[in-house]
Amino acid sequence: MEMNFVTESIVKLLVAVFCGFLLGLERKTHNHAVGLKTLVLICVSSALLSLLSSFMATNEVFAPIGRGDPTRIASGVISGIGFLGGGAIMKTGLNIRGLTSAAVIWTSASMGLAIGAGLYIQVGVALFLVLVLLVGLERIEAKWFPAAKSKTIHLCYEGDDLDLQKIRRTIENHGLIISDMNMSRVIVSKQTFLHYTIKSPAGTIYTPLIEHLKELGKLCEFSITD
Repeated sequence: MEMNFVTESIVKLLVAVFCGFLLGLERKTHNHAVGLKTLVLICVSSALLSLLSSFMATNEVFAPIGRGDPTRIASGVISGIGFLGGGAIMKTGLNIRGLTSAAVIWTSASMGLAIGAGLYIQVGVALFLVLVLLVGLERIEAKWFPAAKSKTIHLCYEGDDLDLQKIRRTIENHGLIISDMNMSRVIVSKQTFLHYTIKSPAGTIYTPLIEHLKELGKLCEFSITD
């Protein structure tokens, strides 16, 4: 094994550590389950497998048994990384989390393979674009599509005269988007239960909403769940 190959391999692995670290740092600053260690390991291991694939295809040691196709290991990495990506996706109530983290896992593996192939400039450009997009698109989504998280509002009113249109308008006037509504009524106790499926912006404070809903009838119960 030539020394320049060893030196080049070490450089590639260090670049993989750097790229995986930056991607992991971006995920961790947003409190996602996929973090530094996971993405660094994915990127480094992908780079190592890419180096192994190239080494087996070109080194004379493997000539007697056949050097094989250098793309086979890379295709195995791409197929197998879906296992980790799937593990990052979680469903919590009405919301699905982890899709972006799964995509970042895929990106980390792709960068590792590209680093192993020596595509430093391409990886650098891709890393810059990915980090800019992750930060920039999140701000755009927060500005243009603020009501992104699904929740359910449960209301209980006592009495007969309820104006459902006023209740709906009151909820919407607080920046919430109603996607569905279900109602049930207990005849004996004259209680009406309203269940609204809504889209809510992050950081919404519901205390003013409760006060306004209390003005529309005898509100005896309020709860909001994911």
